[in-house]
Amino acid sequence: MTGAGRRYPDRPFVGVGIVVFRGSEVLLVKRARPPARPGWSIPGGAQELGETVAEAALRELEEETGVAAELTGLVDVVDAITRDEAARVAYHYTLVDVAAEWRSGEAVAGDDVAEVRWAPLREIERHVGWRETIRVIRKAASMRGRRGWEIE
Repeated sequence: MTGAGRRYPDRPFVGVGIVVFRGSEVLLVKRARPPARPGWSIPGGAQELGETVAEAALRELEEETGVAAELTGLVDVVDAITRDEAARVAYHYTLVDVAAEWRSGEAVAGDDVAEVRWAPLREIERHVGWRETIRVIRKAASMRGRRGWEIE
């Protein structure tokens, strides 16, 4: 189910986001379809039935960017609720954000993505439009290298 099937839902949908680091850079995507937020974001999308969060994150990463990565941990869970002018819920996602380290692949725009780029971590505020995404990226960066936050 994509796009219109998630507009004005009767329940939240589970989405995954993946913060991928390559040295001092983070992988960003510009969405091609709604619900797109202004500016750049992290790769991710809807979790499919029977798929773990880890599987969904790696699948979305590959589909959207062609990049392979190794998951390093759970970063946060974010409520993303978008309302229309009449205050009705137009979109409702529960986003599970994970972190990863780049392993291989050149970033190329794929499924649901208009553009991809590696951005210096110190410059993400200039590129990323949603403050919550900036917070998640910063949190993931602060957790890099710590023990005990890995996901199975």
